[in-house]
Amino acid sequence: MPRIDLDSIAQTNATGYPAPHAAQVAERWYRRLGPASGLTDFGVSHVVLKPGTASSQRHWHEDEDEFLVLLAGEAVLVEEGTRTPMRAGDMAAFPKGEANGHHLCNESAADCVFLAVGRPSTSDCHYPDIDMHLSNGVYRHKDGSSF
Repeated sequence: MPRIDLDSIAQTNATGYPAPHAAQVAERWYRRLGPASGLTDFGVSHVVLKPGTASSQRHWHEDEDEFLVLLAGEAVLVEEGTRTPMRAGDMAAFPKGEANGHHLCNESAADCVFLAVGRPSTSDCHYPDIDMHLSNGVYRHKDGSSF
């Protein structure tokens, strides 16, 4: 099964983000290619961002590398104090443990499509712009209280 039939993999816009943080990713549609193709050492997601949508809240992982390839359209890579235009063929890498929160924002009038590669992780994830922290698979306020 080397060739992946994208249309045969369910597309979803599900998120674990609690309200109100889920609204920013409501029009982020993705397919988990790893489980559908038998991959177990790393994950790959095919992601479509509708206009006005972000890939995630700006974040960084303590123990998970991330890599992305923009396949179609345009997006803006937002990092700590930096905005970088991205076009089809552009790539970005985010080494684990680097406290450089990042996400893609589709500020164009058309969909953008990218592949995100990472390793499923239970490591802590930090969200520098909002009062949210992910630890042991649970989203909490930065002071540790529940949503």
